[in-house]
Amino acid sequence: MLPRFKRQDSGFTLIEVLVVVVIVAILAAISVPIYIQYVQGARASDAQATIGAIYNSVKMYRQDFGLDPGSVEELVELEYLEPDEGTLRQWTFNLIGNPVSQIEAVSTSDMKGGAGHVVLFDVLTGRFTGYGLPSDENL
Repeated sequence: MLPRFKRQDSGFTLIEVLVVVVIVAILAAISVPIYIQYVQGARASDAQATIGAIYNSVKMYRQDFGLDPGSVEELVELEYLEPDEGTLRQWTFNLIGNPVSQIEAVSTSDMKGGAGHVVLFDVLTGRFTGYGLPSDENL
């Protein structure tokens, strides 16, 4: 009788390693877009907070003068609004319409997410749309 050699199975087979790699890839494909949306939402929250302050300033200005201001700069000059300097470096704010129907924030090159991203507040509906915010398509 010939001696039998025991085969020692240690380590993983190629199939097992590939299955693990595929599972990790699927998890990454699901989680990365969610994380990117989260980061964009965090960056846009600064603009949203400032837009809220601008809207309150517009309402106070309207109450005092009976008409809407022409620009955000006018609100700052007349001390209806005191925005944070860091926010002003990262975002520019515009009043749209007379009476004001929308307030727009556009990112500058100083924002980490890049320039040209828009956050829009619709006064009539009270809704924010744009950068970092979920769209109706994603709901």
